[in-house]
Amino acid sequence: MDVKSPRTDVQLAWEGIVLAGAGAAIALQVAHRPVAAGVAQHSNFTADPLGRLRRTLQYIYAVVLPEAQLARTTVANWVSRAHEPVEGTLDGAQYSAADPDTQRWVTSTLYWTAEQVRWRIWGEQHPDDAEQIYRSYAVLGTALGMPKEYWPRDRAAFQQYWEWQTSDLEVTKNARQIMADLFAAESAPAWLRTAMPLAKFLTAGLLPAHIRIQLGLDWDGADSMREDRLWRVLRRTYPRLPTGIRHAPTRFVVTGLTYKGPGTRSG
Repeated sequence: MDVKSPRTDVQLAWEGIVLAGAGAAIALQVAHRPVAAGVAQHSNFTADPLGRLRRTLQYIYAVVLPEAQLARTTVANWVSRAHEPVEGTLDGAQYSAADPDTQRWVTSTLYWTAEQVRWRIWGEQHPDDAEQIYRSYAVLGTALGMPKEYWPRDRAAFQQYWEWQTSDLEVTKNARQIMADLFAAESAPAWLRTAMPLAKFLTAGLLPAHIRIQLGLDWDGADSMREDRLWRVLRRTYPRLPTGIRHAPTRFVVTGLTYKGPGTRSG
């Protein structure tokens, strides 16, 4: 039974466990003041978290997966149109979805959280495979207009960028409210509300400590031990699940994207 780490971005994108990092990616995105301002003014994802997640995954899969290639241009155009009105100023923060620095940051959070989950499940990988996956993530930004040269040239350069950027993050009142609304999931189906405590726990564990603290997410030594046990169990069991189960969330989104087309709501 194959339990090897994914060697390409396509293989990694198929793995449903990567979704465990979705909450951390959102938290890191809104810890960037311009992103938080744009979300607060223009996004409805706290009222429709499943819809927001579905649209984000539609974009990622359309750009990355060959199976969704026919929808790639349609989805990229749809996202670009949705982002056109997302610009302005809120609480002193200027924001624009078309800003390449913002696009780089959002792309970076998607790569970083996916890599955090991948490492926890499969551990270290061959440096060439790691670099291949890293470089391929640039397309998530360039497909929306981010200049190719904005993506750090390799993982070492990315680490420098990441450390610099995360040290400059500021969790605003808007960001805290966005995350509180997300975890409350008041408009979500009952099954999703039931899953939110686990999602919140996974999010808190994946986040850098200073961002977790600024978001007001409780965490102590006992939580660290529980998180370690959880990932140990997942590391032993998840790679041994049948491929059909591991890939089911991705296949569900790709099938809907291929036969129904992308979502139409903004955010």
